[in-house]
Amino acid sequence: MLWPQRSTLVEDETLIGLDEYQSWTKLTDRNEQEGIDGLGFVLLGLFGEVGSLLSELKKKQRDKDSYLAYHESVIEELGDALWYVANACLRAGLLLSTIAARVPAQLGDWDYHGRGTRDRFADLQKPQTDLTGPLSTDLVERRLLTLAGKVGVLLDDFAAGRLHANGNALSADLVEIFRALLAAADDASVSLNEAARRNLGKILGRWPTERAWPPLFDESFDPGEQLPRRIEMVFKETNIAGKSYVIQQCNGINIGDRVTDNRLEADDYRFHDVFHLAYAAILGWSPVLRALFRVKRKSCPEIDENQDGARPIVIEEGIATWIFNHGIRNHDFRNVTSLDYSLLKAIRELVKGYEVEVRPLWQWELAILEGFRIFREIKKPEYRGGTVIADLVSHTIEFRALL
Repeated sequence: MLWPQRSTLVEDETLIGLDEYQSWTKLTDRNEQEGIDGLGFVLLGLFGEVGSLLSELKKKQRDKDSYLAYHESVIEELGDALWYVANACLRAGLLLSTIAARVPAQLGDWDYHGRGTRDRFADLQKPQTDLTGPLSTDLVERRLLTLAGKVGVLLDDFAAGRLHANGNALSADLVEIFRALLAAADDASVSLNEAARRNLGKILGRWPTERAWPPLFDESFDPGEQLPRRIEMVFKETNIAGKSYVIQQCNGINIGDRVTDNRLEADDYRFHDVFHLAYAAILGWSPVLRALFRVKRKSCPEIDENQDGARPIVIEEGIATWIFNHGIRNHDFRNVTSLDYSLLKAIRELVKGYEVEVRPLWQWELAILEGFRIFREIKKPEYRGGTVIADLVSHTIEFRALL
């Protein structure tokens, strides 16, 4: 099958097939336990997502119109819940379309559930244009509480060992959960197709089936307005009047001002420009380095002002500082191979409206982890400096100790 690209899934109005969507859960499943053995992990995830849906509803009922994140959050959490339901069915050897076909048996008063084909999410609900939610009514609250109860029953059955040798019981529980999920979506006036489509965009942005590197942002510009494709930055630590500084040089020329930790308690922040180099190498983006190397895209005033100007620089510095503090609290991400989704999601929100917002989360994750890998090397007592090589063509960053 030719899988659609992430951007296509997110932006167009593709009608997602139930079994097509379920096949994606297999491709993006990171659970090391296969088959029914991994069902416990999946059920915990499902219970957590349903809890998140209830939490979003609570916030909306409490804060009403001031809670502006409700729409996007509900669709995202509903998509996550769908992923876990599809994955649970997959581990039970059941097609999602088979589960959906059994749902209308007890919903005779909902005529659109029983009409025609039921191979796509859109086939299970009224016309997509009529789904204008999400709503936050008392009925939606009851539907979500019912859904939570159904998931709780499945968890109880699983914990009691009643499912491993009883496929019919597992199938029945999954049908009840899907029925409750569909009822909640209907009464909240939310499109399951949209939730599924956005969920595919989200998981492919984090765990792509293959990593495809997009063009660099300044590829079409004159070389004089491009970030250098290979940057060899030398970091030298020096002590002046009892205070430690880091000086950066490229081709023997000092780049920027000398840097301190800017904090009473030393934490080696003075080496933090390795993170900007990582952003340039992995993301092809760094307004900070673009300013330092004087390669702003002045031939296009709109880009010069909005993508290379002061505000993007402040945003990049803010992200670098925030991630730095987060990393310090987590031992510089030592022995870490993946980052918490909430961290990456927050970064995505910070860069909205800027060219780098199109970069998928896996690139951000790689840029951050690679930046910390270099940071851990450069601050070692035996080095306290070195050469950092950022290659924007090969999307790599390397450390070389000073001789």
